[in-house]
Amino acid sequence: MSGTQGVAAGGADFRPRVEKLLTDILGLMGFPARLELQDTADGSLSVALHFESGAPPGVEPGKRSQVLDSLQFLLNKMLHRPGVERRWVMLGAGAHPEPRQRREAAPQPPAPASAPVAAVAQAAASSPAQAPARGAAPAPAAPREARNARGGQPAQQAAKPAQAQASAKASEADERALQVEEDPAFREAVRKLAEKSASLGRFYAFAAMKTEDRARVLKAVEGVGGVKVAAEGEGRNRRVVFTPAKPAPMPKRSLLPDDDEDDADA
Repeated sequence: MSGTQGVAAGGADFRPRVEKLLTDILGLMGFPARLELQDTADGSLSVALHFESGAPPGVEPGKRSQVLDSLQFLLNKMLHRPGVERRWVMLGAGAHPEPRQRREAAPQPPAPASAPVAAVAQAAASSPAQAPARGAAPAPAAPREARNARGGQPAQQAAKPAQAQASAKASEADERALQVEEDPAFREAVRKLAEKSASLGRFYAFAAMKTEDRARVLKAVEGVGGVKVAAEGEGRNRRVVFTPAKPAPMPKRSLLPDDDEDDADA
């Protein structure tokens, strides 16, 4: 089984599989495109998407976008299953994307030079310790910072991360109350998606969005009936979910191809 999966990931049928998945996904999105595939020097596969009837909202030729990043993430998740040899696929709009830059470890600063042990011992021997004067009061001890209940770091420092987390969660919870600049084209596209979710009974979601963009989405769908739109999750996993009031099952013919179904048919 592992040998068959390895061929499927990096063998001769890897390109046709990428082409088939991308064509099906873009077709379901309503933005068909001509695909231009090219092998890169680091072993990954670069794909240039030439949209036939205009690019999706927020996608500009030659530039990165959250739409393409989400599509690239979804495609690689579908291709790279557990136990399968991994080969990365990169997407670009109208042109091939720039190759990935590998992060190099930051150089460590040189350790401070320490005095030789012999010199330290000689200095200590040349200046004998003086006995404290009789009757002299001991020096007052420096006040210790208040510690937390476990005796660890100071209470003030321990409270800072908790305050930062609380403020971050509060900002996420108040996205509808944020004052953001309205984008008419963005608002129209979001409202169309909300109406489509309500009419077809389909679930949709926006991932990897900034807090301001999530606020724009929540404000744009105000007044659209038949669908509930809300932000869910925390941090990098936070997303905007479109939940129709009357969900409808997806027709079998429109499902994306799956490895398990292919194996069962064979």
